[in-house]
Amino acid sequence: MANPDYEGPILEIDRLSISFFTRLQEIPAVMDFSVSVQPGEAVGLVGESGCGKSTVALGVMQDLGVNGRIVGGTIKFKGRDLSQMSQAELRHIRGNEIAMIYQEPMASLNPAMRIGKQLMEVPMIHEGISKDEARKRALQVISDVKLPDPERILRAFPHQLSGGQQQRIVIAMALMSKPALLILDEPTTALDVTVEASIVELVKDLGKKYGTSMLFISHNLGLVLETCDRICVMYSGEAVERGAIETVFNKMRHPYTQALFRSIPLPGADKNARPLVAIPGNFPLPHERPPGCNFGPRCDYFQEGLCDQGHIFMDPVDEAGAHESRCLRFKEIDWDAPLQANVAKETAEPGEVVLSMDNLRKYYEVAANALFGGGEKKVVKANETLSFEARESETLAIVGESGCGKSTFAKVLMGLETATGGKIFLDNREIQDIAIQDRDTKTVSNIQMVFQNPFDTLNPSMTVGRQIMRALEIFGVGKSEAERRERMLALLDLVKLPRAFADRMPRQLSGGQKQRVGIARAFAGDARIVVADEPVSALDVSVQAAVTDLLMEIQREHKTTLLFISHDLSIVRYLSDRVMVMYLGHVVELGTTDQVFSPPYHPYTEALLSAVPIADTHVEKKHIVLEGDIPSAMNPPSGCPFQTRCGWKDKVPGNLCETDVPPLRDMGDGHQIKCHLADAMLERMEPVIKVAAE
Repeated sequence: MANPDYEGPILEIDRLSISFFTRLQEIPAVMDFSVSVQPGEAVGLVGESGCGKSTVALGVMQDLGVNGRIVGGTIKFKGRDLSQMSQAELRHIRGNEIAMIYQEPMASLNPAMRIGKQLMEVPMIHEGISKDEARKRALQVISDVKLPDPERILRAFPHQLSGGQQQRIVIAMALMSKPALLILDEPTTALDVTVEASIVELVKDLGKKYGTSMLFISHNLGLVLETCDRICVMYSGEAVERGAIETVFNKMRHPYTQALFRSIPLPGADKNARPLVAIPGNFPLPHERPPGCNFGPRCDYFQEGLCDQGHIFMDPVDEAGAHESRCLRFKEIDWDAPLQANVAKETAEPGEVVLSMDNLRKYYEVAANALFGGGEKKVVKANETLSFEARESETLAIVGESGCGKSTFAKVLMGLETATGGKIFLDNREIQDIAIQDRDTKTVSNIQMVFQNPFDTLNPSMTVGRQIMRALEIFGVGKSEAERRERMLALLDLVKLPRAFADRMPRQLSGGQKQRVGIARAFAGDARIVVADEPVSALDVSVQAAVTDLLMEIQREHKTTLLFISHDLSIVRYLSDRVMVMYLGHVVELGTTDQVFSPPYHPYTEALLSAVPIADTHVEKKHIVLEGDIPSAMNPPSGCPFQTRCGWKDKVPGNLCETDVPPLRDMGDGHQIKCHLADAMLERMEPVIKVAAE
């Protein structure tokens, strides 16, 4: 067993190399990787998909499957080499002393077992405690992870909980045996930004309470800033920079770290004056890595004859050796040089109104017992009196948590659903009652959609070119096959994909490339309105920048109206001209981006802004964590939809918030807020995000 008197690092990974073996070749996934985690410390592991972060975590768990092997270096836990332990010792350590939280909570929960039984199993198996004792501890951890009504949660099955609640249960399960090391692999990627904020807060508090050390794997630099003490940046299987959070964020000394920061929208970024800088080129495949520096082919500072020769080692940046970089030129690069200004783009002036909605409503009637169709009928109000206009060349962002009605509104607009009430005008023509199969070709091609997951939207058995040409056929573009092929190749040029990709299958493309094909298909019929439903949330930050920039460029060229559905307010602030905030089917705030991101806010907008992790040490943020979950649309609260979670409710006299739905008030210049707070109270609101002077 691990030595209880051991006082060194909890986890010490030294010169680790992991390879996967196929019948044809050895594929090196991790090479020469070192990192240590001290007692009570949180270390962030960041990098793009495929850089080896999760492979390192599976190496620590000694769970690399039949093809994976550690081919060099050591992983020591409390001073003992994990690879030298017997299976019995590893079984004792896994879940007991080292616990792991995965990205998808249902991967860790048994759908056929009640939550209580799953939680109680952990200490009963690992510590041999009694059933009664295990139940007491389960109730305690459910309280620790701030879930309401612990007794009810113990009796529930996983499917009866929301995604955020499921993730809290997985965290509770990981903490049941008070592990010394907690590995978190993208634990909040699938969650809403408000839920993410509360989970991050929870993990930090519990880390302090239990003295747990953490290895936090993420591609979200803002989250790492908020949760970790030190950071390790990975690229293509190697650590390229290590150091304290403040040091690496403010004095980065590796070109890849710098490139990552340049590709994320921070406060002050402007899509026209200061566009994001995408990292050029593509991530190398493990068996096609370049000689010398892995990042060389994409690096602004690459020097032939130096950077492409031999193995490059980590070098200390400071005298103490606490900050290290895998770059041969870090001493000669001017890290404080201002970013070469990209060519400032012309601001597209919004034109005439293309789309307008007037009191749109969408209700669903469902059986109270949905499984067997019994019981009384209930009405779900997915969209309630939605009114707004969108102009030519304008980007309107629609933000809010899951279940607020964003996607329902998109379905009604697309004709996949018909409206219950109200009107939708496309170029002054009513379309709210016309289902997609009854719409004429022009209307269908005028309103197109780019979906969240590029993997699900392409036909795996058709080439990329064929899929775009099929859309052209449906939209009646081109008189012949040859004309359509020429148009398809022009669309590939438009989304900056090589023409050779026309003959590739979707499986041969990366996530970012697939999303570009989705965009090309959406613009095949010269769409007037493109609904982009979370189009970059499944992509790496560097790819996000390229896809976002591409959407903006096409919009400028084609004067498209872009409806951008997202819960990522950083990208919304960067991209949008106007913002519509939705909560439980209602529009609670609507205005220009500057209006919505500056006080006065609707209390829900204020909480959303506070929840966004920002990768900038100079930003001070007001701290607001929303209590409780979003109410069910089947059983919404009376009065104001947000009143059950609102921190300002006690500032409104009487029970007004609980009895009356607030009116949509005009705050001036078209800025609208649906709230009972008096004007004087709204004016006293302070900014949530402040950029401190350097």
